[in-house]
Amino acid sequence: EITSLLSLYGGQFSGEQEIRVNSPFWILNISSEEMARGLMKRTVCAKSIFELWGHGRSAGELYASLKNYPMDKMLPYLQSDSTYKVRIHTFNKTLTQAQKVQKIDALEFLPFKGKVNLKNPEHVFWILEDYGMDPNNVPEEPLHLYFGRWIADGQRELIESYSVKKRHFIGNTSMDACLSFIMANHGRVKPNDLVYDPFVGTGGLLISSAHFGAYVCGSDIDYNTIHGLGKATRKNQKWRGPDENIRANLRQYGLEKYYLDALVSDSSRPVWRKGMLFDAIITDPPYGIREATRRTASQKEIVKSAERSTENHIFVSSSYHLSDIFFDLLKFAAEYLVMGGRLVYWLPIYRPEYTEEIVPRHPCLKLISNCEQMLSSHTSRRLITMEKVNEFKDQDQNSYLLDGQYMPYRGHNSFREKYFSGVTKRIAKEEKDNQK
Repeated sequence: EITSLLSLYGGQFSGEQEIRVNSPFWILNISSEEMARGLMKRTVCAKSIFELWGHGRSAGELYASLKNYPMDKMLPYLQSDSTYKVRIHTFNKTLTQAQKVQKIDALEFLPFKGKVNLKNPEHVFWILEDYGMDPNNVPEEPLHLYFGRWIADGQRELIESYSVKKRHFIGNTSMDACLSFIMANHGRVKPNDLVYDPFVGTGGLLISSAHFGAYVCGSDIDYNTIHGLGKATRKNQKWRGPDENIRANLRQYGLEKYYLDALVSDSSRPVWRKGMLFDAIITDPPYGIREATRRTASQKEIVKSAERSTENHIFVSSSYHLSDIFFDLLKFAAEYLVMGGRLVYWLPIYRPEYTEEIVPRHPCLKLISNCEQMLSSHTSRRLITMEKVNEFKDQDQNSYLLDGQYMPYRGHNSFREKYFSGVTKRIAKEEKDNQK
């Protein structure tokens, strides 16, 4: 998320940071405080950002680093008519109040001229100490120490204010608010962008993009979900109410002006005119676990005849293999994304069989990031971010069939069976343990 936002606002990781990507403290090179504030107005992963005045692997190194920091950069925040306070944050260790006071007193060599104000200071300075990532092996002294001036906090409060629990219209697979904002940031969504979700469902992913000022639209094959009809998925509620639809969800957050519309449409058969339309495509395709994978089909394409279904308003539907879903999605993104636009989607995988080679590729799209979210001991899903780097040509239409990646990924068409085989084994083990 941070890497995507740095590419949007400017800035980069420092050289030494490349080695320590697992540290909870990251050093970034950002050209201005305004740019740093812009970054923190977007991120839900980062907690705070500071102007770094000094750092080291020991207290002595930290103090030496602080003494070498340019005085002209310090003085504007240390004037006699200003107020300040110093705070301490330790990762993986708890300090007593006496230890904290001792560490603060050790900074008396800094030319603070203002008055201490613990309740409402103009400037807040932080001592940050890193005691590693292993709670079972906490070192006596910190591995790294940092001192800096606080600039801004991230947007973690969005996770609570946009919580699915407080939303009018939800479904079985409504995306968690935190993940929705992370996906929008991976897609580098910005004001006046056009963002599309081809598996829109209850529209959870549209909300995060609209929050960042983008115009949003979507499509889904499920008529009832698009129109907010039928049985409710919320506990103790039998039928959906009149305010349970995608537009009402965006209205709930004051974002209705960014909502274009949602279409009842089959994503395997795009209805859009040719040309580059979307700045970002952000979506969570169905995996066949809680939502069915299906597409429209003609009588010639399906062996058995199907009666008209009033549930989904599709005359004939057929199964839609996971491999086909993702390759159709990549093909659509390659054709309809603007140059530099991004595709962000979730790819379910069976962990014992996972290799990077099975991540679908397309010659027009470059893989930017591949992050894992665990679902169980044997399954997870990968958040895939791709960027359009080449213009789509007709010969790219079925390019995925020509390389060796299509066949390995077809093994994941049985993801549902593999997922539930693990669940069945776990239940059987729990029952066996209970009998002992």
